[in-house]
Amino acid sequence: MQKRTLITLVLLCLLPLIPCFAQEMPEWDYPLDPEILENRSGYITLVNRDHLLPSNYVPNDLVVITVRCVSSIKGDMLRKTAHEALSAMFDAAAQEGYTLYAKSVYRAYSTQSYMYNNRLEKVGRDDGVVAYPGSSDHQTGLGCDILNYEWTRKSGMTAAFGETAEAKWMAEHCAEYGFIIRYEADKEEITKIIYEPWHLRYVGKEAAQYMKEHHLSLEEFDEEWHAYISAWEARGGNFDELLRVRAIPDPVMTLYTTDEGEEEISLFY
Repeated sequence: MQKRTLITLVLLCLLPLIPCFAQEMPEWDYPLDPEILENRSGYITLVNRDHLLPSNYVPNDLVVITVRCVSSIKGDMLRKTAHEALSAMFDAAAQEGYTLYAKSVYRAYSTQSYMYNNRLEKVGRDDGVVAYPGSSDHQTGLGCDILNYEWTRKSGMTAAFGETAEAKWMAEHCAEYGFIIRYEADKEEITKIIYEPWHLRYVGKEAAQYMKEHHLSLEEFDEEWHAYISAWEARGGNFDELLRVRAIPDPVMTLYTTDEGEEEISLFY
């Protein structure tokens, strides 16, 4: 028993030193976990005229959507997690008496290019109505245009949709499901895109709720968190090392009895 107690005390003293004398860093006090900002999922990837997607970019986890659609033609797609979140949001809206329709979801670069050039021919200039090829949220597989029944019957979309009950419900609740209104009315100078109350972008619940609380566009959010990491590293932090350390699971200590009747302690991850 004394042997077991001594070994236990030694191991408990060593636990804070695992993993192997990791670099001491300043406190991480940004409101979101670094794993979110690592952005392995691509959910918070900024896409606009200054941050273009390549013409051959196609998300590798697209699924055919099953939510209510404007078009009767099957095959519209979204990234899997975004579609699951959208389905949950549609269900929640229905429970409160709002019927939503998906009009436009994933859009390939070639489709965006065709739409953009058609718009140029029609109005003679880039008026911010159709995104430049490579700058569209739709190509990410995370952007979607959502309407009510009345607006599915219209030939075009305008800011007036924002006055509908469905649009107001989405603006109030979409962050609960990981979405933001990508192009807000008072952010046009920043996004360079006209107000689109119908255009939702999936960024994940934590990021969406943070952006809503602080009324940030994706451009402002992107600038903010990059600036935080730069300042944090200037104080001695190492973002890559922080992610590495956080990826190591907590050690598990197990007491067992050997075949010879001796008590042993196993420490593993």
